[in-house]
Amino acid sequence: GQYPQTETVHFPKSCLHCEDPPCVPVCPTGASYKREEDGIVLVDYDKCIGCKYCAWACPYGAREMDEQRKVMTKCTLCVDRIYDPVLPEAERKPACVLACPTSARLFGDVHDPDSEVSEAIRERGGYALMPEWGTKPANHYLPRRKTRITLHEDEVARADNPLQQEYASNERAEEQALDDTAPR
Repeated sequence: GQYPQTETVHFPKSCLHCEDPPCVPVCPTGASYKREEDGIVLVDYDKCIGCKYCAWACPYGAREMDEQRKVMTKCTLCVDRIYDPVLPEAERKPACVLACPTSARLFGDVHDPDSEVSEAIRERGGYALMPEWGTKPANHYLPRRKTRITLHEDEVARADNPLQQEYASNERAEEQALDDTAPR
């Protein structure tokens, strides 16, 4: 659409913890690995040399270079949280799942047909991203849900809003400057 009738689509792009992750075999140091016990794909930062081979191999764009540490980073599925026995069971979920204000993210075992995630995938038509790559991602996506947000006039009419045509001229912008406290 055109402003102000626009839509925003949120499409999270994190590691899909593939069953056959292409990022693992290309790592020359073995820093990129898949855990046998749960299938979580991780990076051993002590072994990573920051060569970016894993980023090139990942079809989902899930790897990033940490420029300060010179290592590749990715979603860890908050492995420290999900297995923390000190946390109550309900809080043993990745931070993104707990923090999502619309509960759009779910966490569970896709191989358990009775789990919440398996039911959501089955009932709402969930799908694996880019199945043609043969990576068999553990994470699945659910079809888009439309949510409506209403912008009120006072939210749009701000002096610093570049979309407001009336503030385009310097003369009008000076008149409406937010930091202008001088009497007129």
